[in-house]
Amino acid sequence: MSFTIASRIRLNDGHLMPIFGLGLYQAASSSKTTQIIIDAIRLGYPLIDTAELYRNETQVGEAIKNNNINREQIFITTKLFRTNDGRQGLHKSFNNSLQQLNTNYIDLYLIHAPQGGHVLEVYKEMIQLQKEGKIRSIGVSNFGVQHLKWLKQAGFIPAVNQIELHPWWQNEDIVDYCRINNIAIMGYSPLGKGHFLNDSYLIKLSQKYNKTSAQILIRWSIQNGFITIPKTTSGIERLQENMNVFDFILSDEDMKDLTNYGKKNSQNTGWDPTKNGKEKFGPIS
Repeated sequence: MSFTIASRIRLNDGHLMPIFGLGLYQAASSSKTTQIIIDAIRLGYPLIDTAELYRNETQVGEAIKNNNINREQIFITTKLFRTNDGRQGLHKSFNNSLQQLNTNYIDLYLIHAPQGGHVLEVYKEMIQLQKEGKIRSIGVSNFGVQHLKWLKQAGFIPAVNQIELHPWWQNEDIVDYCRINNIAIMGYSPLGKGHFLNDSYLIKLSQKYNKTSAQILIRWSIQNGFITIPKTTSGIERLQENMNVFDFILSDEDMKDLTNYGKKNSQNTGWDPTKNGKEKFGPIS
């Protein structure tokens, strides 16, 4: 597949979303994080992914302001962590995110996980915020097939589902369901949090293509059509490394072999709330 850093996909609501960006999970609330985001934007990163839970939305807002660029040039994703407090809690969290991000709208607003109850109540209210122009696109994160089915049963199909995705954790059932239902797939931890970068098979591939292990993994995500958000806090060199993945293509054979290799050694590197039941999701009515 031929992509550039500026490539975008059309979501099921008609909006366009970049296929590549910067993830900020576990990036500190510090001036160092602000500088990382400033550098990413200057390099041409079109998408920044943050969350209420990450506590670095303020750094995103500061970086955009310091870069003195048009807000429309940067696609911002953030997430509501708790649905426990329903509609009232949503408005409190959402308004706080707007303030910290120094913006009057969010490009993509996600429910962070299918837990805490009141999910449908919150989702309905997010639709109202979308109608008011405060949210462009609505999505979810860490939703399994059963959660997506419950949403669909209630009449809701999100624009995006963000889940952990890399060769060692492929979430095939979720990916297949999303593709069938025209839900864009956004993959976090495309580098497996660094756990697999020294894998001998991956190193052989990196030598073959004269690319780093990280670049091979990011390219695997992109060629699968996943929106991908590699994270780094290591400075501009790593930012450049992660974005320099649009000048080569993994062969069909290598894509297949890497996919099969990962399946044989399957393991996730983070939490897995996709197995939460209805008691966490809340009633379907």
